[in-house]
Amino acid sequence: MARVTASISDIEKAAGVLRAGGLVALPTETVYGLGANAEDPAAVARIFQAKGRPPSHPLIVHIAGAELLDDWVRDVPETARLLAEHFWPGPLTLVLRRGRRVPLEATGGLETVAVRVPDHPVALELLSAFGGGVTAPSANRFGSVSPTTADHVRAELGDAVDFVLDGGSCAVGVESTIVDATGDTPTILRPGGVTRESLEALLDGPLAAPSTSSVRVPGQHPSHYAPRARVVLVEPDRVVAEAELAQERGHQVGVLVPASVADAQVKAHAVVAVPASMTAYARGLYGILRNLDRQGCDLIVASLPPEEGLGLAIANRLRRAAGPRTAV
Repeated sequence: MARVTASISDIEKAAGVLRAGGLVALPTETVYGLGANAEDPAAVARIFQAKGRPPSHPLIVHIAGAELLDDWVRDVPETARLLAEHFWPGPLTLVLRRGRRVPLEATGGLETVAVRVPDHPVALELLSAFGGGVTAPSANRFGSVSPTTADHVRAELGDAVDFVLDGGSCAVGVESTIVDATGDTPTILRPGGVTRESLEALLDGPLAAPSTSSVRVPGQHPSHYAPRARVVLVEPDRVVAEAELAQERGHQVGVLVPASVADAQVKAHAVVAVPASMTAYARGLYGILRNLDRQGCDLIVASLPPEEGLGLAIANRLRRAAGPRTAV
């Protein structure tokens, strides 16, 4: 899915923008990131301003390769090295002890830092040309739907971004899995592009429950990844009935119809048949939510997929999009 559409001159220009303290939107395999020089506190502060993001929310530092890990963190457990060796480049973020090169502005004041190596040719070429680390949360307003194309970034952030690198549509489509690797047992803090099953297979054992970690990480605000339309979650066998009831009550309803009821005829403003493949669903999720906003929906009715594999990440994003309210 990912492709190099940015020219060498564009990549060099983007690297120059980063060196000058500017903001660059860059593609990754997960979503587009809003990047700044990770060692420049003033540039990092611009990310928070552009996104409207609370400064207490830590950012992810993107680096060009696992061999650079010790330049940015300290006290790396062998388990963390194993995870990095196996899953980098890729949609896995490791939370480790902050190294000297990382300012507290990038970590939300924490002594831990989130680090990953993106699996996208444009991002890797930019990191290589820049020669440093890049802090890059998703390139959207805080709490809203993450961008998976360069056009999404331009439409949402506009002139707040100094330069946009176009690397095509993101191949994974949901953010990275975040693992707290500071303790004896790694803990999944946010499900994402690397599945729990893959992590546990490599480590030959279960990961700790998220409740055992107090580390703050991106994407854990009570309402996150949210479209303008209100999202409500219902049981799969109630999706059609709840969508039609809400439409009758005057809502402009967008409904995500799961594969189990794909043949149903639904009376709603917009109907989306959810892909049976969780890989395809994850890749298209944010685009679907954006399209329903664009079609004028004020309510989106959806059900959670099976919470295994990438379905766990999709369910997490839908829950965050729905926020505290989960019923019509």
